[in-house]
Amino acid sequence: MPIHLTSRRQFITQLGAAVVLGQVGASAAEVDENLIAILNDTHIGVQHPESASIPTNLRNTIAWLLALPKRPAAVVINGDLALKDGKPGDYEHFAKLIAPLREAGVSVHLTMGNHDDRAVFYEVLKSEKPGSPAVESKHVGVVNLAGANLFLLDSLKETMVTQGLLGDAQVTWLTKLLDQHADKPALVFAHHNPRLGGDPLHFPGGLEDSEALWKELAARKHVKAYIHGHIHHRNFFEHEGIHILNTPATSYVADKKTSTTGWTMASLSNTGGSFTTHTHLPDHEWNGVKVDLKWRV
Repeated sequence: MPIHLTSRRQFITQLGAAVVLGQVGASAAEVDENLIAILNDTHIGVQHPESASIPTNLRNTIAWLLALPKRPAAVVINGDLALKDGKPGDYEHFAKLIAPLREAGVSVHLTMGNHDDRAVFYEVLKSEKPGSPAVESKHVGVVNLAGANLFLLDSLKETMVTQGLLGDAQVTWLTKLLDQHADKPALVFAHHNPRLGGDPLHFPGGLEDSEALWKELAARKHVKAYIHGHIHHRNFFEHEGIHILNTPATSYVADKKTSTTGWTMASLSNTGGSFTTHTHLPDHEWNGVKVDLKWRV
């Protein structure tokens, strides 16, 4: 299982072509134990100059997070970390950009998207590779927070294949872990949208085994939300009592008339969560909009 640390600082050093994560002393900054930051679709490329919009968007988002009076208990970057097909240089650039979070002791958790390459990701971000995988050939994990448990899934079917797939082994692993962590609300993260619960049903690149997954999620009342990216847009839906959050891309959008780039801040409680969208365009209609969601009982 990947390393998911919530109370120790980490740093990134570059050694040849490899980026190695290590641990240093605990951060002195105050942390809001119920606050998480959600980013996705960063699409960082080796060829991007520092002044280009894509790395600038991620850099500015990280600067904003570090300037908060209380830092989030976790930052989840939910897939499509790399630009197109997960080159080593993409992940080296990505690692440098997220280094300020690691250095500040902020807990950072990464998932895989269809533009990622799991093997190359592990070659560069070495400490993300588990010694003994919880699910063979999948990058999964559980993050235990004060008010919720976050379940991080790997929906990468194959690099540069738009559709996502969890697979039977991962769904079995998830159901077992959900049953072992039923003490708090469960929020499930994966890069791909489920093919149910609103307009994402018709998005061609969704999760192929959505129905098999949902059968298990719906049967466990402590599962409250499924959070994804992939579509480079922003929507809120609900299916069988489970909230579905389509969070905005941090990198770029296909149609600037209907969408924009940004990130999401979630403030969680035992009974619900407040999800606030922040955009890189300060005057965008989404910027600062908070959506309060009540958990099913």
